[in-house]
Amino acid sequence: MPELDLPDLALFVAVARRRSFARVAAERGISRSAVSHAMRTLEARLGVRLLNRTTRSVTPTEIGASLLSRLEPAIGAVADALEAVNAYRDTPMGTLKLNMPRGAAQPVASLIGPFLRANPAIRLEIVTDDGFVDIVRDGFDAGVRFGESLSRDMVAIPLGPPQRFAVVGSPDYFTRYPVPQTPEALSVHDCIGRRFPAGALYAWELEKDGRSLNVAVEGSTVFDDNGLILAAAREGLGLAQVFEHEVAEDLKSGTLIRVLEDWCPSFPGYHFYYPGGRQTPGPLRALIDFINKEVKRHRL
Repeated sequence: MPELDLPDLALFVAVARRRSFARVAAERGISRSAVSHAMRTLEARLGVRLLNRTTRSVTPTEIGASLLSRLEPAIGAVADALEAVNAYRDTPMGTLKLNMPRGAAQPVASLIGPFLRANPAIRLEIVTDDGFVDIVRDGFDAGVRFGESLSRDMVAIPLGPPQRFAVVGSPDYFTRYPVPQTPEALSVHDCIGRRFPAGALYAWELEKDGRSLNVAVEGSTVFDDNGLILAAAREGLGLAQVFEHEVAEDLKSGTLIRVLEDWCPSFPGYHFYYPGGRQTPGPLRALIDFINKEVKRHRL
């Protein structure tokens, strides 16, 4: 049996999970060529091909997938064993990786300074992504999402009050279009579209008296950024569906006018979430305790 290093095996598990040399290299702070070289060396030692490589993707071979299924529990057990040692330290240390949509970054930002000052040995890395992310598969410790989009195997902590959408347009827009009284009336309006990272167009979610609608709106503009959507609405380019708190000042000043308000009920707001049923790393446990304290103090 060839002599193998645990770091090389752990690197293979990361590559096979992420299916990308570049992504793993960025996460570990090494070059893409170093990751590729390590994988070629591992394959040479084992005498088998573990990964299929193309210019666009990296996928495990049948043998690689079999090895991955056996290594993942073993690598996880080693991580848990090391984390058990970490639990005996007075000060938690290590890297904590979080994933959240861009809209949640600002509310979370107020917690970063106090948390890091209380835990100076923790390195915090936050990735903002409006797409739906599997935090376990993609190597994150925890994330922030709306409560309604969380899977049942996640432990969730509410970060704030319920949210609500608002459908808005500028005064100039309504000089050219009538005020819609029903969702059906949106069919004659120029609506600002939102495209998700995966490519799908967002269908506006509306609800009244137990009747729920997903309206596939149409218009002359489509964006993947909330700031651009708001700017377009203020410029009179169309109707927009955005979060109520984002346009509170616009509605107060008259920059934007709200319509279909009775079709926009509240829904569960942002939740901090993490995988249940496993060893909780020290840095994550420190953040969980910190957030729970902030929730009790009504800061969230």
